[in-house]
Amino acid sequence: MEIWINPACSKCRSAVGLLDAEGAEYTVRRYLEDVPTAQEIRDVLGRLGLEPWDITRTEEAAAKELGLKDWPRDAGARERWIAALAEHPKLIQRPIITADDGTAVVARTEEAVRDALGRG
Repeated sequence: MEIWINPACSKCRSAVGLLDAEGAEYTVRRYLEDVPTAQEIRDVLGRLGLEPWDITRTEEAAAKELGLKDWPRDAGARERWIAALAEHPKLIQRPIITADDGTAVVARTEEAVRDALGRG
């Protein structure tokens, strides 16, 4: 499994701590440094079963500058949202764990991390 983290994020540190405590094997991706491509974001969205606006941090400064709250949330705007996430990775909700079974979770709670662990 892989976890996308921002080391400055307390939720990310908690998720990594829980993975370590459970002896999980995983790879860390510091997504602000190793920025996901638009295709990788599409893939993760498919694994999450979510749309790009569902994993966007709309309170970030970049989101406000872009006016994201006013962007349409429909199929026609989907690629615009994905491009914004690829261009401004700080907008991506974190942490995201991609499980070995092909699914993914936004692991902001201990329950979500444990869910990912259960998916192996």
